[in-house]
Amino acid sequence: MSEQTSDHTRDPRATDSSGPRAADVRHVTLTRDSVGRYTVRNDRGGSITTSSGTEELSPVELLLAGIAACTAVDVDTVTTRRAEPDSFQIDVTADKVKDEHGNHLKDIEVTFRIRFPDGDGGDAARKILPSLVRRSHEEFCTVSRTVMLGAEVTARIE
Repeated sequence: MSEQTSDHTRDPRATDSSGPRAADVRHVTLTRDSVGRYTVRNDRGGSITTSSGTEELSPVELLLAGIAACTAVDVDTVTTRRAEPDSFQIDVTADKVKDEHGNHLKDIEVTFRIRFPDGDGGDAARKILPSLVRRSHEEFCTVSRTVMLGAEVTARIE
């Protein structure tokens, strides 16, 4: 399959690999709105508010949402070329634990509930769905791939 699907836009401030930043950098800025409530913005003007203990998405839920959204882009972009889905839902669950490694998630599970209409287009979308889900999981989805592979996170104070 030659259809790579994740169209994650580039940071407009990024330069090529010879510059001070990598060519494909992602960036967000979080600002405090009030105690425990924050707004995260990207360089394109998008934003989302997060907090803990309210109806808004918590930071952990944002991580799970990132996994769902990333794989949704991969799967939806290609299947929709064959047929518009009748329904499209992805559930992501995880167990939050505290152990000798501190707080973290384990047993992350991504469940796809996607239905396509009867007919040739729906049949074609259903046929490629398992392969797309597998390729998203194993190759395309930057968010889940990063979680699975692990990435060093560095904190600094300026």
